[in-house]
Amino acid sequence: MDLLLTRSLLAVARDGTISKAATRLGVSQSALSRRLQQLSTQLGTEVLRPSGRGVVLTEAGRLMVSEGTVLVERFERLKAEIVAQLKLETGTVRIGGGATAVSYLLPEAMARFRKRHPSVRFHLEEAGSREVEAAVLDDRVELGVVTLPVHAKELEVMPLTRDRIVLVAAAEHPLAKQKRVVPKDLAGQALIGFEGGSAIRRLIDEALRAADVAVNVVMEVRSIAAILRLVDSTASLAFVSDMSAQGRPVIEVRGLCIERELGLVTRRGRPVSRAASAFAAELATSAAKKSARR
Repeated sequence: MDLLLTRSLLAVARDGTISKAATRLGVSQSALSRRLQQLSTQLGTEVLRPSGRGVVLTEAGRLMVSEGTVLVERFERLKAEIVAQLKLETGTVRIGGGATAVSYLLPEAMARFRKRHPSVRFHLEEAGSREVEAAVLDDRVELGVVTLPVHAKELEVMPLTRDRIVLVAAAEHPLAKQKRVVPKDLAGQALIGFEGGSAIRRLIDEALRAADVAVNVVMEVRSIAAILRLVDSTASLAFVSDMSAQGRPVIEVRGLCIERELGLVTRRGRPVSRAASAFAAELATSAAKKSARR
């Protein structure tokens, strides 16, 4: 349905004459009459008929006004919503990330972003890197924070920060009293590990194998908060992101350097929403500041 022609008919129906409607719309009477005739041609029937000094709606015209009013109002609401999204007065950021990103990288950026744009909502999913990649490809989320490199060529990647993986211990653990150990000191030690198959777990396992160290993984957990609580309650060890080790004894393992790079991924060729694009810029700034502080 042509909204210009519909608005023209609505104006005439409201004012009762073509001359008054033309003045309200800021067009000539002849231009408005052509629009009305074009509308009648499209519908295959007249929408107006002369009546005294003005015009009245035909049956088709009344139906057109009834339905057209709803469509015009709906279009205006849609336009207002789009304008609000462009101004970041509304919108939703759909983002996924792993345990480290969700717990320690995203919250600070989200808090700063919402101070400036309090009406923007967040839909946050926590999952492993490969699961987050799949969610971005399937359009369940627009943005994903994952461990690099990514596997799918359909993803655009923006590196965010390097993340050092460190060894933490319960305060009463014998190794906690030592600021520095060697890899063989870890042999047979009880370790709380990330769930098998996750990107960070593979990275840790590969580093331990390269150092010829066999640890005893007694539990596998996805949540970093749960891992840290279990480290304390079971007097165990765990390898976690340096970002999450705040205030805990960190044990340096000589010759063992475990690092990963975190990146922000989007679906190649699929534009993201205004809110998501703005938050991606905020997240890049926040990650750079975190890196500078460490």
